[in-house]
Amino acid sequence: MVPLYKPYMPAELPDLDSILHSGELAFGKYGKDFEQKLRSFIGVEQLLTVNSFNSAVLVALISLGIKSGDEAIASPMACLASNQPLLTIGAKVVWADIDPATGTIDPESVRQKITSNTKVIFHNHFCGYPGYVDEINSIGKANGIPVVDDAIEAFGSKYKDKMIGNNGTDVTIYSFQAVRLPTTIDGGAVIFKDKNLFEKSLLIRDSGIDRRYFRDNFGEINPDYDITVPGFAATMSEVNSYIGLRQMDDIELLIEKQRKNALRWTDWFQKNSTHYLMMNTRKENTPNFWIFGILADNKTEALKRFWNMGYYASGVHLNNNNYSVFGDRIKLKGVSEFYSRFVALPCGWWFESKIN
Repeated sequence: MVPLYKPYMPAELPDLDSILHSGELAFGKYGKDFEQKLRSFIGVEQLLTVNSFNSAVLVALISLGIKSGDEAIASPMACLASNQPLLTIGAKVVWADIDPATGTIDPESVRQKITSNTKVIFHNHFCGYPGYVDEINSIGKANGIPVVDDAIEAFGSKYKDKMIGNNGTDVTIYSFQAVRLPTTIDGGAVIFKDKNLFEKSLLIRDSGIDRRYFRDNFGEINPDYDITVPGFAATMSEVNSYIGLRQMDDIELLIEKQRKNALRWTDWFQKNSTHYLMMNTRKENTPNFWIFGILADNKTEALKRFWNMGYYASGVHLNNNNYSVFGDRIKLKGVSEFYSRFVALPCGWWFESKIN
């Protein structure tokens, strides 16, 4: 069975043993090098890495000043890991509907959900397929509401030929968890458009500490240094950073393989498309093809067909409005239609297609 996901690891990690025995395991040289490699790849300056995707969400929210009771508009058709952190800081999640052709949040639904208490719009790029970036950003700007691009599965995806993260959105968050590209085993990153928020986030990532001034000339904690913001112990270790740094050497080749696999699937579906539609990628978008998405007339039959062909097909995510932890289980027409039809097929770098 061809798996839907598979962690990538470089064949050799020659410096790993020396790092493990160096006595320098916390965020340091490799962490800074990894951040710089990411900045160059995406084309941004204000990026920081963190030790998990959960930390990425929380650092973004706290930096934006989101607090208990604030409303956050989000898509229920996303990974649970994207939406749960909103609850952990006490925010009220307000579900917007999605475009059933794309799986991404519907701008008109977002516009309708805005209230005086809306403090952030969480814009998920579903399974690596970018959403309506300009439209959602325009809504946020018109209403003075920051937008967070949730790129949990969208590293390397492009919108209008620019990387997600480099499209003028206020904040972008990434996951480097095991089945993402790149993977640091666990980790994430945050990009800020605003420099002041970026500087604030550096403190929040490290328990409110500015390491330049935290200790005195004797290496003791400086009693004159004040902690002024809440924070997390969320820096990425040198081991994780080094793995991520080495992955970036191969990242363009890996994503290119996925896009070539998507072309092979496209060719197959054009010949065998009686009961299937390929996911609407829109002309502005270049997905990373973390998966290859289709919409089936009969989801159960489609899953069985591709399993029998040797491909691990899946619906990937359950729409989060099914979970009572988020409040009332509201029905959303676009979400229901999309979930009833969506099937993900393997398309990753490991995928040697049997289709013809």
